[in-house]
Amino acid sequence: MERRLSALLVDDERLARVELRRLLAAHPNVEVVGEAEDIPGAASALRARRPDVVFLDIQLADASGFELLDEELGETAVVFVTALPAHAVRAFEVNALDYLLKPVSPARLERTLERLRSALDTQRPSGERKLTLEDRVLVQEGARSELVRVSDVRCIRAEDDYSRLVLANGREHLVHESLKSWEARLPPRHFVRVHRSTVVNLEHVERLSREENDSWLVHVRGLVEPLSMSRRYAVRVRELLA
Repeated sequence: MERRLSALLVDDERLARVELRRLLAAHPNVEVVGEAEDIPGAASALRARRPDVVFLDIQLADASGFELLDEELGETAVVFVTALPAHAVRAFEVNALDYLLKPVSPARLERTLERLRSALDTQRPSGERKLTLEDRVLVQEGARSELVRVSDVRCIRAEDDYSRLVLANGREHLVHESLKSWEARLPPRHFVRVHRSTVVNLEHVERLSREENDSWLVHVRGLVEPLSMSRRYAVRVRELLA
């Protein structure tokens, strides 16, 4: 089964975004997770959503789409969208995945999506895919194993080479899997790192509170003690909760 792709649309023309969204709607395994009309809005959406791909207009009202490349894109692929064929050369010079000429044709868009899936398959180990909240994972602790629904995981905390899963039913599992490994598999719009040793499920976060030293506490449903959140992670967490 094809994994679902997440996409961000960046264009200063609303009708252009509407048209591209319409074309992408023909691909049920592609989800548009956000839109932006300028570079600041696009940068904020990138940090909050971490999409698989951003469809980026080159000629924005007050800036060039190339300016977005100064942001930390992580594994997000870039597909430039332009009305000028001359821009295609520079698009490949900056290692964009692809470029689309306006008006975008359905056949050309489909080839771009095929290229994107191929690139993602190359980046990830064979058979590995992002989990969804509805998925179940087999968690094994010693001789005991349990099928756990992803949505029931409240938080995961690193303990040396292990990680401790705290579940909605009050149970905890100490498993031999790193926090980094969990973070790579879990849905990024729901599970977010709040500390170098802690990932939380935002579905279980009740509130945030600010401390006098400008640090933060994350109050997770069912946990007696709130979790510490480093300032470096606070911006993204607050954006996602908003």
